[in-house]
Amino acid sequence: MEKIKMLWLDFFHDREKENWWQRKQNLCSERGAEIIQIRGNGKVFEKLRYDKETHYRYFMHLTYVIKQHKKIYVEEHVLPYGFGLVDGTIKDHKPIKTKNERMRKEAIVTNKVRDQVNERFAYDRLAAVQYAERWWNSYNPAYRFFDVDCTNYVSQCLRAGGGPMWGSPVRERGWWYGSGTWSFSWSVAHSLRWYLSGSEQGLKGREMERADQLIPGDIICYDFQGDGRWDHNTIVVAKDTEGMPLVNAHTDNSRNRYWSYEDSTAWTPNIQYKFFRIGDD
Repeated sequence: MEKIKMLWLDFFHDREKENWWQRKQNLCSERGAEIIQIRGNGKVFEKLRYDKETHYRYFMHLTYVIKQHKKIYVEEHVLPYGFGLVDGTIKDHKPIKTKNERMRKEAIVTNKVRDQVNERFAYDRLAAVQYAERWWNSYNPAYRFFDVDCTNYVSQCLRAGGGPMWGSPVRERGWWYGSGTWSFSWSVAHSLRWYLSGSEQGLKGREMERADQLIPGDIICYDFQGDGRWDHNTIVVAKDTEGMPLVNAHTDNSRNRYWSYEDSTAWTPNIQYKFFRIGDD
């Protein structure tokens, strides 16, 4: 669709005003990396027409081919956007929140959550990363979809790696997901950060000092404003050539993103991070 191609160019122009593109370029330069190719395409998922206006909602899929020393890898982002078309003129091109009811289906995973707090837990990092790769840009219908889905996605990855659930039915206790309900730590970024910090049973996290100490399957928490309210979580899926984490995430779905999020529009100079090693290794 020709209009989508035009909007893709507008996307970079608009982001340049926010210093987004400059920050991304600087981040690559600091890492000894360069973006050697950018690809973009749009997929319309909704078209509405009323009066003389046509309104489109679409997913903008951006792919960056990044070369770092002798290694080449692909970073991907999928962002929901919308715009209106009036007499051939584009207006109100901006990010949107998706309200896809198909994604909101919730299957019955179990009728009752069985506490696994006393069971031996060996974290299967490969299984967690494989799950993160499988669902980075889609939604497992066995779980509820949230408008802010980052922590729900990370929790699913941890569960795929064998993370033991406990605490049901008290939502303020433990880490668990059941039919029709779940713990706050399962779906709320702030709650998962503090759960990983304090848990002494079941799923546990050990805080690390630096990002380069993390390995695939570990978790990074983000406080974008530095105000003590934790906003976002990601899962480490790979390391770059300098041993720094690359992460997958939901909400703004992304894959192989550099861990620091300096290229995010949510980033501020006050950002704070927490690095968690999952399991006992």
